[in-house]
Amino acid sequence: MSDQTFPSRVFSGIKPSGGLTLGNYLGAIQRWVDMQEDPTFETIFCVVDMHAITVWQDPADLTRATREVAAAMIASGIDPERSILFNQCRVPAHAELGWLLSCVARVGWMNRMTQFKDKAGKNTEKVSLGLYAYPALMAADILAYHATHVPVGEDQKQHVELTRDIAAKFNHDYGVDFFPMTEPVIEGPAMRVMNLRDGSKKMSKSGESDMERINMLDDADTISKKFKKARTDPEALPSEMDGLAERPEARNLVNIYAGLAGMSSQAVLGEYGGAGWGTFKPALAELAVEKLAPVSDEMRRLLNAPDEIDALMARGAERAAAVAEPILAETFRIMGFVR
Repeated sequence: MSDQTFPSRVFSGIKPSGGLTLGNYLGAIQRWVDMQEDPTFETIFCVVDMHAITVWQDPADLTRATREVAAAMIASGIDPERSILFNQCRVPAHAELGWLLSCVARVGWMNRMTQFKDKAGKNTEKVSLGLYAYPALMAADILAYHATHVPVGEDQKQHVELTRDIAAKFNHDYGVDFFPMTEPVIEGPAMRVMNLRDGSKKMSKSGESDMERINMLDDADTISKKFKKARTDPEALPSEMDGLAERPEARNLVNIYAGLAGMSSQAVLGEYGGAGWGTFKPALAELAVEKLAPVSDEMRRLLNAPDEIDALMARGAERAAAVAEPILAETFRIMGFVR
């Protein structure tokens, strides 16, 4: 192998399969905004709409959800001029490279993907082939841009490891040093935002009660109400994180405060240790409204101007294709295709 160097390039995406929550904001979008500010990175962010159809999507819902994700990114601070922002289906290189990499990936690797097992459950014979094979498309999303860094939640780390396996096998099989060994970037106190009613469960857009989650389109009054009514326990906040080990709801709210304030969870306890929930929850609600209400307001403005969103994504797709198409063309050449 040669000692080829790759530019520091970030790729990540969100699937448009329903309303966005605070978990998407703290676990992904806010971190992307921070990476956009780092001059050492080129940043590429994608609405991965082709992943959404691994399960049935109503066409009108997919259209709406795609624009909602793009609006959330823009409203949160992703600048379409400084970062490349687009929706996946506009760049055919994703699907084309996805097929090529499907022929590099091994069935045994796919069988180890825990997310397929979680989503398919006992119904594996009736789910779509796409739900089984989509990790190869996810690898293509990343490798089409020679992305070196992928900010992900802990539950997505396995997919980046698969991407590395596919890249390594491709490089080995063809005797090249073409695809980089992408690094997952996992950091931040609120990487895994939990349910406001049950701290043992991840915050989800599909939960039974709307009070379990903060939706990115919630207005200021709703955000405040949900945090003030969030489940807690009778004890005051401790001064050290060890004191939250067996207190999942308390730990979740402290982590959310830390994520919104841009500080460590321990620093939050340094400020609020010994305080009761009558003090902390109103402070958290005030902070959340300060940070999130302007985002939801701008999202609503953008969603009322869908042509503006579509034009921004179309321009982003042109820029994305300019990066991906030469990489795809070289992949075809390496593999021996006559084009």
